[in-house]
Amino acid sequence: MPDVLSRSSQHFQNDVAIKFQLYNSLFLSLPFHKIEKTGILLSLLLTQCEDGYSDGKTPDQILNEFFSVHTILDSPTQKLDLLFRFVQYIERQIVLFDALEDSGYSKINDIKGAGTLKQLESNLLNIKLSENEIKKLNNFCVRLVLTAHPTQFYPGSVLGIINDLAVALGTNDTESVNLLLQQLGKTPFLNKQKPTPYDEAVSLIWFLENIFYNSISEIITEYKDSLTFLDPSKNPVIRMGFWPGGDRDGNPFVNADTTYRVATSLNIALLKCYYRDMRRLKRRLTFNGVDQIIAGLESRLYEQAFLRSNFTINSTEDLLIPLQEVKQVLESQHNGLFTSMVDKLISKVYCFGLHFAFIDIRQENDVHTAVIDQYLTLNEAVESYNALSEAEKIDYLISCKGIANPDSFESELFKDTIRTISTVKKIQQEYGEAACHRYIISQCNTSLNVIEVLALFGLAGWDKNRIDVDVVPLFETVDDLVRAPEIMKRLYELPYYRAHLKRRNHRQTIMLGFSDGTKDGGYLMANWMIYKAKEELSKQALEYGLDVLFFDGRGGPPARGGGKTHKFYASMDKDISSKEIQLTIQGQTVSSNFGIIDSARFNIEQLINAGITNNLQKDTKSNFTDLEEALIFKMAEISLKSYLSLKNHSNFVDYMTEVSPLKYFGQTNIGSRPAKRGKTEKLTIKDLRAIPFVASWNMIKQNVPGFFGLGTALEQMKEEGKFEDIKALYKKSLFFRTLVDNSEMTLFKTFLPLTSHVSHHPKHGIIWNIIKDEYELTKTNLLLLGGHNLLMQEYPVERLSVGLRERITLPLNTIQQYALNQLMDMNDDDPLKPTYIKIVVRCAFGIINAGRNSA
Repeated sequence: MPDVLSRSSQHFQNDVAIKFQLYNSLFLSLPFHKIEKTGILLSLLLTQCEDGYSDGKTPDQILNEFFSVHTILDSPTQKLDLLFRFVQYIERQIVLFDALEDSGYSKINDIKGAGTLKQLESNLLNIKLSENEIKKLNNFCVRLVLTAHPTQFYPGSVLGIINDLAVALGTNDTESVNLLLQQLGKTPFLNKQKPTPYDEAVSLIWFLENIFYNSISEIITEYKDSLTFLDPSKNPVIRMGFWPGGDRDGNPFVNADTTYRVATSLNIALLKCYYRDMRRLKRRLTFNGVDQIIAGLESRLYEQAFLRSNFTINSTEDLLIPLQEVKQVLESQHNGLFTSMVDKLISKVYCFGLHFAFIDIRQENDVHTAVIDQYLTLNEAVESYNALSEAEKIDYLISCKGIANPDSFESELFKDTIRTISTVKKIQQEYGEAACHRYIISQCNTSLNVIEVLALFGLAGWDKNRIDVDVVPLFETVDDLVRAPEIMKRLYELPYYRAHLKRRNHRQTIMLGFSDGTKDGGYLMANWMIYKAKEELSKQALEYGLDVLFFDGRGGPPARGGGKTHKFYASMDKDISSKEIQLTIQGQTVSSNFGIIDSARFNIEQLINAGITNNLQKDTKSNFTDLEEALIFKMAEISLKSYLSLKNHSNFVDYMTEVSPLKYFGQTNIGSRPAKRGKTEKLTIKDLRAIPFVASWNMIKQNVPGFFGLGTALEQMKEEGKFEDIKALYKKSLFFRTLVDNSEMTLFKTFLPLTSHVSHHPKHGIIWNIIKDEYELTKTNLLLLGGHNLLMQEYPVERLSVGLRERITLPLNTIQQYALNQLMDMNDDDPLKPTYIKIVVRCAFGIINAGRNSA
């Protein structure tokens, strides 16, 4: 392993770091106004930043000295103009760096090594699997659900340039690189207006068409003979999900029409993919007996996908039957020539059906409750209903009959709730049940919330005894995670709900929210409570004869469930259900982990390997001992207390609002969804969404949600003489080790000198110094725990990547802090205030794009 890491580090130096310096110099020669001067001055500013922070200077001092020593600018407008040019220049440097990492991906990463399917294939060669193990493999799958959460700042045009630039860089095509950099210089990085939910869907469909369609097919084609559980005709082991157009949790711009339009667009995009494959087949299958079949399929696909006429492809059988016929003729009459091409397309049809990716519907529980209350009010039954206990309300809703007319509601939201449920049926009828078969309840906190959704399906016209949809409760806060087993117990003991689960193959999907969990209870407590909830819910499902499937709502950074995700799945103990791996792929993570075919393959293979290996090793795995559980829980309690003392501090919200760019997050025009729940003007941490919460900490380089409380917990363990026990746990438990390693990455991305000037502020200095003390305590104890001299020591390539990215963006962080400092003391009527706000917002794009998993 050390040799592999050494080779990977060397490849990174040669193919990314050195090439970045070489190609970065091309920016200076591009034919744009003042670009040469901008590039030279930027390099001087970077040096000024590095030296200035080493000398304890503030962002204001660094920039004022820079303007004084290196420029003759004297007016604020001139200085702001130069700062904007720096921001634009750095944005393009980040794109170059992204493209270089993409181009060198297969060299930097061991794509046939540990954690890949090649390794799994080798490991399984000499193992005789039992019938039970074979059954586990044949039922296993990975569900990757793409979400539209606003952490992807690159518009589609820039993503296309990154893709083309990576290809040109990979072949050292300097001429093309130069042209693409020129294109990059003229391409806007901003959305002029907020994208609609449909715009977000179109952006993510690009990844389905250009990345997942091919990468999933490549995996199956290469391994389905040796790893038979990958045969998609038996069980599509990789299934794509989709939230844009279906997720209306707090997003007033998503409605039933959006959902149907997105489902149709997914179908059209997939048919176009099939059409292009059919065109390639037509060029090869020019033989008697198959040429006419292929020509007919090609014509039907073209008419349906492009002309939107002659809708003759209404089920997968309409494609599979003729393709199977073609395959049979090739094998019997043409020596099997080009059968592999036909097989590949058949596999794609089994994988993607007619829907490409299933759309999840998600809404807050409060909305469902309000719709039912309104319906009962219209029917003069609400007073008697509200007087009932929860159990009586459940009985009432189960027996409730009638159809709700959407137009009878005054609220557009209530009308749309009923229409959305009707739209689910329409999508299933046109594209198959798999196209839209899950309804997720955000902030679910009672069993009544689940029954309310089933009651709404009945009110929308569904047969209450044939609701072909999985109702998925989402547990997010620490309190909800603790209550989850009791909530599910009540549901499992309801004959009506058990009958529903029987129709759903005795399977219950439960979603767990890492982002809001961490915001609510801190890093260690949230992760531990999710782990324990999975354990309890798994044991409970077994007692009731059910299969429970966990759907993890994960974001990019460790504070939102990101980091070394596959290691978490490999680390689940033997009592935790691992029949499927289901997780959201959000924002930056889509482009950083799945932006090219090589990275998509590698990361999908890592997840499959982790899930399969964990399933096969369950009988040999040991759970945490009672002592180990007690140690982790005690640390979690200590860290929670420490985190809550910060979060509940009277100055905390003001600190976030005034020291970080939080209040400007909504002006970025990167997502259709508001930055917070609710309609109140006053900011509360409860209403604030996890993405702006985490991203704001990242932009001021403090990263509180990813480490705060962990250092205090470890320090107390030392004081109680239990640190050696914690060190033993770190070596033994992959789960605990991964938690710690991810937190190390968070600490490595933290740079307190950027905001050290705040330490002297009469109000904000209190919070800053609390964070500083916890940071130093956490860093010291994590290094001691792992026996490391450096943060991220075990991940040298990632350490190099993060280090270079942080260096590129140091001037950007400095400029943003400088602008925030000016705004803090500026009157509302100051004519320069809008310009400083614009700088804060523009800097956010580059900082978060460079971080790749920072929001």
